[in-house]
Amino acid sequence: MNESLLHNVGVGSLPDRIYAHVVESILRGDFAPSNKLPTEGALASQFGVSRPTVREALARLRSDGIIDSKRGAGSTVIRAPGSPVVVATPIKSLADIERYYAFRSCIEMGAAAGAAEFREEADLEALRQAFDALNTAMEAGHSGADEDVRFHLAIARASHNPFFVTTIDTSVAPIRQFIELARNITDKKSLERVRTTQAEHQAIVDAITRRSPGDAAEAIRIHILNAKRRIFESTQLP
Repeated sequence: MNESLLHNVGVGSLPDRIYAHVVESILRGDFAPSNKLPTEGALASQFGVSRPTVREALARLRSDGIIDSKRGAGSTVIRAPGSPVVVATPIKSLADIERYYAFRSCIEMGAAAGAAEFREEADLEALRQAFDALNTAMEAGHSGADEDVRFHLAIARASHNPFFVTTIDTSVAPIRQFIELARNITDKKSLERVRTTQAEHQAIVDAITRRSPGDAAEAIRIHILNAKRRIFESTQLP
């Protein structure tokens, strides 16, 4: 192993230390947004580790929205770690919630259609892992809010379109968490409600898996429409 490269990036597993080294390189300006990273083979040789070890570090960089990867084209830097994100538009009324869900539907339908068209096997694996984590959280009686955001981000990343990833990460997800916070405090999801939501998510995963952009867009449209309905039901006074 090339200890000189990994010695100064702290402790942790090899993938964690490679991740930290790449992040440092991006922050130093060695790799700016839109610049390509070295290939897996080059990074493995540089650090003296196996390609699966490098792959694990790159997967974490993708998960954090720092890079995007395409088969045959390598990995490209999307944004610098810690770079400022867009400030979410404030929600001040029920009308704003209506507008937000209309906006969200447009964005996520496009992301789902793109995911169905451009997804790769690694994207499907990440999507299924996010889906399983969300199901586990919901069945345990937890809100599953964080897991749900990761599920929708996995869809966006499967589109291999950084604009979808950035918009969902910086605009859709923060507003959604704000809207759903009050509901999650008091709302105890029934088993029927959990199963209904799981079926909506499963329809999205299935459409992306079979490469059906139209079905994927429609499945996520129905899911977001139902999510809005559930929000408004929770705001009704007894």
